[in-house]
Amino acid sequence: MNHKYLLSTLLISTALFTLKSQTLDDARSWYLEGRYEEALPIIQRAYQDDSTQAALNQWLGVSLLKTGKILEAEQYLNYAENNKIPEASLYLGELFSKLYRFEDAEMAFERFQKANRRNKEALSKLDRFREETEQLRRRVLRTEDVQVIDSLVLPKTEFLNAFQLSRSSGTILPLSSFFKEVMNGNETLYFNERGDKLYYSRESKETGHDLYSMDKLLEQFGNEQKLPEAINGEDDQAYPYVMSDGLTIYFASTGHQSLGGYDLYVTRYNLASDSYLTPNQLNMPFNSPFNDYMMAIDEEKGVGWFASDRFQPDGYVCVYTFLPNPQVTLVDNTNEPYVYRRARIASIADSWREGVDYGSLRTIAQQRNNSQQVRSAEFEFIINDEITYHSLDDFTYRGARSLFSQVLDLTKQLEEINRELKEKRDLYSNGGAAVSSLSSSILELEKKSEIMHRQIERLRDEARNEEIRNLIK
Repeated sequence: MNHKYLLSTLLISTALFTLKSQTLDDARSWYLEGRYEEALPIIQRAYQDDSTQAALNQWLGVSLLKTGKILEAEQYLNYAENNKIPEASLYLGELFSKLYRFEDAEMAFERFQKANRRNKEALSKLDRFREETEQLRRRVLRTEDVQVIDSLVLPKTEFLNAFQLSRSSGTILPLSSFFKEVMNGNETLYFNERGDKLYYSRESKETGHDLYSMDKLLEQFGNEQKLPEAINGEDDQAYPYVMSDGLTIYFASTGHQSLGGYDLYVTRYNLASDSYLTPNQLNMPFNSPFNDYMMAIDEEKGVGWFASDRFQPDGYVCVYTFLPNPQVTLVDNTNEPYVYRRARIASIADSWREGVDYGSLRTIAQQRNNSQQVRSAEFEFIINDEITYHSLDDFTYRGARSLFSQVLDLTKQLEEINRELKEKRDLYSNGGAAVSSLSSSILELEKKSEIMHRQIERLRDEARNEEIRNLIK
């Protein structure tokens, strides 16, 4: 092993052990295991106590880099490299490549190679880093020639304010507005235009976050379905958006060979095979080594949006507004630094074309759909022309609330009866020895369904009338 490489490793270990902190020992284990998110806050606290430790600067820089805080990481890795930590050069190369500074990345790799020219293990690691950088460079050179017409930086918790969809494009809402048990965050769900189907992400113990759909059955949503494995691969899937054709789905994923964090993908339902096609990863500038998510295209307005935390401070995100291309066209320019700028969206004006009124397009994109309403998490119950309830908590009169609670319970029972009725009708249509017994069973279920349906309608009318009488008072 190269003596300098061995010395740098010993320096890191010695520096950490001499701090005599059990929590820092934990951070050391997590760091070596690649659990940078867990190690980072402990390393940051140790750095505050002694910012001159080259080893701590190295560990802090790598942990920031690996957790997506790329811009913050450079100063610590530079300090570590200047203080004879050879491996800092390797991670500086990775950092520069993620910023599309490929010449700087290669210079850093050369410094690492020079310091470890007799260390086969270190040089093998360097080869992997160089290959990843070259793959990223090839991706950058395939940047799509998309016109970005606006950008807006917002707190992550408010980023949906930039998505002004027309009614025909459906509705994007915070996940917590539908699932009350979900804590406030920036996770989303999507309602189609009719409001009778929604798509969302929720956590699975086995595979991370997966995408699901749900249908509206009478007054409530049910029939939860997990989307196929072609979409729900390893890692996390989230931020679904479905085009008006009901077949094309955009979503974000940390799997499917993402560049880092969330990347944007698109897939389409194949009617012939009754399945979804293998998702396609979108080109740059839609994707980057940062988190890119929530792609939405408004066909009525002729604009689209997507969010990215690239080059943004912690807790903030930039929402880009763009003009969707009818077909994918790549940036045609032999000037590589120019293509790098287009991939980064260093300036939205770089993508503009002569003769296009971008001011008018921005105005159209920002127009609010005032008639668009937040759809219910539980039900939609019309009281009168001006009042619609979406939750039992909306009722002002206890008696009306109790009556409508019975409606909800009976509706669930009716759904089960209708499901059983459908199954028996399907069996009956296929014939067989049990046809006679099925016939009587079907008639009995049909009678139960009819009685229960009338009972539900009666209770609904009573609940509405009771609530209106209380409102008049």
